[in-house]
Amino acid sequence: MITDSYGRTINYLRLAVTDRCNLRCTYCMPKDGLDWLPRRELMTYEEMWRICNLLVKMGVEKIRITGGEPFVRKDLLPFLKNISTINGLQQLTLTTNGVLTAPFIPELKKIGIKTVNLSLDTLDRDRFIKITHRDELNKIMETLESLLHHDFEVKINAVVMEGLNTEDIIPLVELTKALPVAVRFIEEMPFNGGSHLTALHWDAQRILEYMKAHFPGIQKRPDAAHSTSYNYHIPGHKGEVGIIAAYSRSFCGSCNRLRITPTGIVRTCLYDKGKLNIKEALREGKDDEALQDMIAQTILKKAANGREAERTRDKHEPAQESMATIGG
Repeated sequence: MITDSYGRTINYLRLAVTDRCNLRCTYCMPKDGLDWLPRRELMTYEEMWRICNLLVKMGVEKIRITGGEPFVRKDLLPFLKNISTINGLQQLTLTTNGVLTAPFIPELKKIGIKTVNLSLDTLDRDRFIKITHRDELNKIMETLESLLHHDFEVKINAVVMEGLNTEDIIPLVELTKALPVAVRFIEEMPFNGGSHLTALHWDAQRILEYMKAHFPGIQKRPDAAHSTSYNYHIPGHKGEVGIIAAYSRSFCGSCNRLRITPTGIVRTCLYDKGKLNIKEALREGKDDEALQDMIAQTILKKAANGREAERTRDKHEPAQESMATIGG
């Protein structure tokens, strides 16, 4: 097991395989996109596999593949197959925007992936175009239909943005009436590659009150260990809803996560600046024992919570880099 200085067991890795994305969501990056990293600055699949294999030996049980958009990177499926064979890994999952995903769904099933997180902030085409600067909603809905057809556990992630999609909260909740999906509403965060978010009007409490006003029978469900979402069920609905207080950061006390960015930066918290460049260590020829020690020492420096992690940043580098460069 890997534990931090607060006794929390770190057994969940979120690995970003690319910074590139085929959407331009306003809460993630500027509408003109980013200066994409040269391929040589990204970790290779071989480097990522070695780190995943090492971390599983150290106690990581779950790996989530993120981006950017994972399917923008070529040859992702062979990499996923290799990761799925690591002895001791209990769960391999994936977060995707769904635009390119549909053709790969049968193969994802064969690999053994059972859960997919699908980013979907609105069911309205015009609002989708306004949020993402792309006209791809139909492809995402096709992906959702195919995932359910192949019996995947689907979690729909919707970032709540004042003035852009608050009117979509109820239509998204209503998806759970007929579909066995979990719709999770995420507080907007400052990681948009542009202006710093200094206030949040649609926080977790307001989202919950808004849902209660429309669904007064909504019931609290027990939250799984290490859950980032507060989960609820509406009687008569097949699915569930959840709220992730990503800006309020009220779930930090049970955090079990470690992030690795596409360039190999190990981040023990979404809000810190990164404490270790594991890619450089690999390319310097460090052996497994040295890498394990570097990772363990980095985890010991994990902040108590997201507020503390943010305070460790240089005041001239506020938490506003693009989520695509961190890993969703």
